[in-house]
Amino acid sequence: MSLEQALKTSKFQSPGHRAIVNVLFTASYVRKVHNHMLKRYGLTIPQYNVLRILRGAHPQPATVRMIAERMIDENSNASRVVDKLKEKGLVSRFTSELDRRLVDINITPKGLELLKEIDPMAQEFSMGMEKALNPQEILELNRLLDTFRDYGVSSAHGLDDCDTTAG
Repeated sequence: MSLEQALKTSKFQSPGHRAIVNVLFTASYVRKVHNHMLKRYGLTIPQYNVLRILRGAHPQPATVRMIAERMIDENSNASRVVDKLKEKGLVSRFTSELDRRLVDINITPKGLELLKEIDPMAQEFSMGMEKALNPQEILELNRLLDTFRDYGVSSAHGLDDCDTTAG
């Protein structure tokens, strides 16, 4: 379905404006699918993101600061997300042996098992991209999105205080 059909409009200020709306609309779609997928596991997207970050660091621990720097949504409160995951028994928190001022976070075996359960569904969703687009198109899409973010649209338009990093 085209963007125009989905939004029931054909009025865009320019092709660039249509592209921005399309990116926002598509991001909303992806978020909606992920929310639906994760709901059955009692997880939110930020919680899933933190679990994946911790699995990537495993068996080494991570700090809340490192997690926050790697999160996709920088508006998520990493410390609060970690607390929720700890309540669910999916992560552990302990004082760092190297620096008593820091708290180390590790994914638990229960957290690793949950990710193993979710992985096939997440992979299936990713495969949808690979069915819709050929490998060259996927590479080009990634290149175009990276180029757009690298351009620094926010600073070019007087939005210097807007952090454009994606996490």
